[in-house]
Amino acid sequence: MKLAGMASNRGRNLMNIADRAPGGASFAVVLTNDADAPVLEAAAERGIPTEVVERDAGEARETHEERILDALSEYDFDLVTLDGYMRVLSETFLDSAPTTLNVHPSLLPNFAGADAHEQVLDAGVKVTGCTVHVIDESVDGGPIVTQEPIPVFEGDDEASLKERVLYEGEFTAYPRVVEWFAEDRVTVDFEEGTASVEGDDGGDFPARRIVSDDLASSLRYGENPHQDAALYADTTVSEASVVHADQLNAGAKALSYNNYNDADGALNLIKEFEEPAAAVIKHTNPAGCATADSVADAYGKALSTDPMSAFGGIVALNRECDAATAEQIIDSFKEVVVAPGYTDAALDVLFEKENLRVLDVNENFEVTDNLTEKPLVGGRLVQERDTQHLSADDLEIVTEREPTDEQVESMLFAWHTLKHVKSNGILLADGTETVGIGMGQVSRVDAVRLAAMKADEHAEGKDAEGAVMASDAFFPFPDGIEEAADAGIEAVIQPGGSKNDESVIEAADEHDMAMVFTGQRSFRHD
Repeated sequence: MKLAGMASNRGRNLMNIADRAPGGASFAVVLTNDADAPVLEAAAERGIPTEVVERDAGEARETHEERILDALSEYDFDLVTLDGYMRVLSETFLDSAPTTLNVHPSLLPNFAGADAHEQVLDAGVKVTGCTVHVIDESVDGGPIVTQEPIPVFEGDDEASLKERVLYEGEFTAYPRVVEWFAEDRVTVDFEEGTASVEGDDGGDFPARRIVSDDLASSLRYGENPHQDAALYADTTVSEASVVHADQLNAGAKALSYNNYNDADGALNLIKEFEEPAAAVIKHTNPAGCATADSVADAYGKALSTDPMSAFGGIVALNRECDAATAEQIIDSFKEVVVAPGYTDAALDVLFEKENLRVLDVNENFEVTDNLTEKPLVGGRLVQERDTQHLSADDLEIVTEREPTDEQVESMLFAWHTLKHVKSNGILLADGTETVGIGMGQVSRVDAVRLAAMKADEHAEGKDAEGAVMASDAFFPFPDGIEEAADAGIEAVIQPGGSKNDESVIEAADEHDMAMVFTGQRSFRHD
């Protein structure tokens, strides 16, 4: 799509569109009605042809517009984009030119006119924005194609508001509309005064995603002391969340960026289980996890997986914390404990540690916040949360040896815990407790070696012999199975789907191992 841009001053929106080329659009020409307009130099720097058509003193508007049309007739273009063009266009221009767009610095129909920001501030509204609309003969009228909201903050003046609306609103909305036109997705109905966009839909993944969270607190620092950080809260989330948790020992130091991140990971892990469960998290990876008849037993088993790595970690429980569990927690250094409630006796124990942060979350462990996201430089990735939960019926036995019922139970525990281990991830389990975890390796066979080493050297009272192994993705070669056999693994749960599945199964059969396929993987890269 070719564009004709018209501006009276700097034309920053036009230059932003030129630089971004939304939908492959490019400018055939930029025209101004002021020979001194800075947009001329900016366009020339980008190799865009320019035209100057000033209005002579006493010249009729229609005559001036005819001269503009004559100048533009030398260029091929499909869409006209205005940016601060300080003349109201008449039917003389509009009837002859292609569809003409403009961007206005408010949410029309409110605050039309040249002093929109002053009107916004005088009105005391808390949200303003910008509007991209199709031009008709009215002033700041015509069918609206899109709008972008921008908050108005205490202390804003016209200059600060203008800058934020431009860079955060107009620079987002105007290229979006140009791209929609370039993709032939916009239908304009002048009689009805509407513009509709094909595919501009809602749902889980809408065409436009506007995230509005409130500043909850400033943090001491980010991942590292030289990084500033803050916590923002989404108050619409109803499930148990460390963001909305009450810190019961108010005298303890506030949570850090890393504390929040780790506590969130720990809480999400123990939400997997209906049975009493405990997890210890370090650097967002489980150092240990277990379920048992009581939360105290579960914590003891989780801790014994890797007590060395658990030092300075985060503890999460899916049951009320009692005194027996609290006594174990304070027996070694921990940063944070998260649970849906505490007995008075447990709080007396936990408060003995001055800076052990005690977080009380609600009991809603059902997933209500269905999306998760990762900010990128220039955007964000959004996906559904990994809520897969397997049962024995979902497993395909692929080896000559079948797993026992106890091994199947252990496999399912291992699989649901492994979902929370960074990839490449390998997890060894005995019953419903972890015995060794290999995480974050670039080689799957190295992850097997690491998990076996952790089980044999760091676990207390348990080792890899006879354990079940879970892998978050398929084994591309039999070497991972060979390493597992050397460690004493007797059963394996993995997704399957490798072109070498047959040789991997053969290796398992040679070592008399049971193996099942899940048919789905559980990568976690963050």
